[in-house]
Amino acid sequence: MQNSGKTVAVIGSGFGGLATAIRLQARGYQVYLVEARDKLGGRAYVYEQDGFKFDAGPTVITAPFLIDEIFEAAGRKTADYVSIVPVNPFYRIEFHDGRWFEYNGDEAETERRVAQFAPGDEAGYRRMILQAKAIFEKGFVELSTRPFLKFSDMLKVAPDLVRLQSYRTVYSFAAKYVKDPMLRRVFSFHPLLVGGNPFQTTSIYALIHYLERQWGVHYVMGGTGALVAAMGRLFQELGGCLLLSSPVKRITLKDEQAAGIELANGRRIQADAVVSNADLANTYRLLLPPESRKKYTDRKLDRMRYSMSLFVIYFGTSKKYPNIRHHTIILSERYRELLHEIFNTKHLAEEFSLYLHRPSSTDESMAPDGCDCFYALIPVPNQLSGIDWKQQAVPFRNRIMTFLEEKYLPGLAANLVTERVFTPLDFETTLNSYRGAGFSFEPILRQSAWFRPHNESEDVRNLFFVGAGTHPGAGVPGVLCSAKIAENLICDRLPN
Repeated sequence: MQNSGKTVAVIGSGFGGLATAIRLQARGYQVYLVEARDKLGGRAYVYEQDGFKFDAGPTVITAPFLIDEIFEAAGRKTADYVSIVPVNPFYRIEFHDGRWFEYNGDEAETERRVAQFAPGDEAGYRRMILQAKAIFEKGFVELSTRPFLKFSDMLKVAPDLVRLQSYRTVYSFAAKYVKDPMLRRVFSFHPLLVGGNPFQTTSIYALIHYLERQWGVHYVMGGTGALVAAMGRLFQELGGCLLLSSPVKRITLKDEQAAGIELANGRRIQADAVVSNADLANTYRLLLPPESRKKYTDRKLDRMRYSMSLFVIYFGTSKKYPNIRHHTIILSERYRELLHEIFNTKHLAEEFSLYLHRPSSTDESMAPDGCDCFYALIPVPNQLSGIDWKQQAVPFRNRIMTFLEEKYLPGLAANLVTERVFTPLDFETTLNSYRGAGFSFEPILRQSAWFRPHNESEDVRNLFFVGAGTHPGAGVPGVLCSAKIAENLICDRLPN
């Protein structure tokens, strides 16, 4: 790919940064993709130890057409680089009383399962899906790749958002149609996948369930890291310049606009535009001088609400557990109360809910022969809690592993081969996430669309944002949509 025009520096190689870098490089820009860590991926980092591979971050792939679009923009096919396969069932949801519920993309089968689990709720479920479809068509199809740069952009869609009752929460949306208390949990847990409390997140996020039905839930063979590696390979094939182990010290400015970046080692890269896929709050706080920030001051950023954090245990076993699905959601007896403690009072409760990921159920390459690969992900308060994770990590880990051994993984301790623990402190330090938030800003209504930090900086010209902290929000589909927005804005502002 020959470049003869403008230069763009992209900070951070998460999915948002990688997708933006590929798109712009394919459009003829010379792109520098700069990553602080030793490998690509950002939160989609891969840990390899003792023959096991652990995807550190995203594991659920929905809307795979968004991935296809990136390769197609470069004249390539995804299938020539990586294999993406469907997962069935999408999830198994386990309840405290021993009951469970599974669903997939088969509409009739899911309705049968609803009828068996909660007789009488199938009609309400059908009505819920019809409404979720309307929300999906407005919130995802129409608005997810539209930048909300002016308040008038918000006013134009306000009547539709009111009509779709976006002032409701996801839980109240599900509860309107489904009566069984456990099914209400099944159809409202999805905001947790993007950092939101189902009792506080706008019902626009009810579209996630319909998005799953529309395009399925998928897995990348070789792990999500295989997709990261494929995108990195494509970027370099196009002529992009990749710099690993290169933390950025600051964004350089000229005449109140972004003019490039300075690395921690002193190297400077001049650029016509800068795209940050780094943590948005820390981009403002740490990479820009206070005098250049009129809106996103430290005070403004401190007043915003941040998502919960995560406690993650990556572990491998010498024993296989064939009864454990690829994706299992294990919900505690308390639902609303536990979420309130995680998000609002910032209290580390005795009980917990968790997501258990077993990729080796689909892909045996993730573990040595005869072994299984897992991670257990537990929503916990962010660093505003004041929890000392240097002291609490071990006892909390022990509670989780004991629970898993007693309930789901018999003989776990005796068959444990390897493990790694990642705490909110690691989110704050290793991932440079402000307040250790797992998903940047909490996706409540007053922090969505125009109210969310814009894809184009309001303080510094020619500075653009992609990733979880900007519109449309967290999750792989969201950050890939933010890359499309950034591409269009840069091509419009700085035609090549």
